[in-house]
Amino acid sequence: MTATAKKAENQSQFGQTVIEGSNVTKVFGETVTALEGADFNIRSGEFISLVGPSGCGKSTLLRLVAGLIEKTSGDLFVNNETVTKPRTDIGMMFQKAVLLDWRTAIENVLLPTEVKRRVKQEDKQKALASLELVGLKGFEFHFPRQLSGGMQQRVALARLIQTGADIMLMDEPFGALDEFTRERLNVELMRIVGELKATTLFVTHNIQEAIFLADRVMVMTPRPGKIAKIIDVDFERPRDISLQTSREFNVIVEQVRDTLGGH
Repeated sequence: MTATAKKAENQSQFGQTVIEGSNVTKVFGETVTALEGADFNIRSGEFISLVGPSGCGKSTLLRLVAGLIEKTSGDLFVNNETVTKPRTDIGMMFQKAVLLDWRTAIENVLLPTEVKRRVKQEDKQKALASLELVGLKGFEFHFPRQLSGGMQQRVALARLIQTGADIMLMDEPFGALDEFTRERLNVELMRIVGELKATTLFVTHNIQEAIFLADRVMVMTPRPGKIAKIIDVDFERPRDISLQTSREFNVIVEQVRDTLGGH
């Protein structure tokens, strides 16, 4: 199979465009341009990684998509609707788990539901299923202080799943973890996203992590942040961590590094 045919086959697994940006710009105050002229489209079920130097607008782009901040100019659509405010079909996860210390794992997972309405029995069953999905069966009634950093991030991921959001935005969720734990969670995240078929936008500084998880890697320039290049990652799924030692994988690593180094 030719590279072109393989690329077409991989892309056919995704649905229609669900996130689309055209010339999206964000200026803070009067002088700080965090994001400039960004053009991108993300399809249903696709996993997109964002990489770039600190301060290049990666987190800004996520917050714009989430509707947490307003763009300065350009067009930004989610499911063919202009983004003007936070949406119920979008969930977000941050670098810190941000768990409430006095609540158990399952109580933290149920928080998004509690904010919207009274918790029902089926919500509790879903929370238990979410915790099992992230590998925390047996830890449902542990408090955050009784969990490792990696386990706390699993609780935060279960809480994101609990929202039922079709689009998951993840801002360096594993950045504070050790390398071994990070690799395990990468494999787990790939499995979970595959089961949920969720559209995912994932910010990271780690090039290997970005490529391992993604269908495409969006490489950004230093501030003012622009999208320098979008690189296809055509490896079949599921992927094993050993993929990172392959020649084909490291060819893409060099592509990303060259793009970053050229700006």
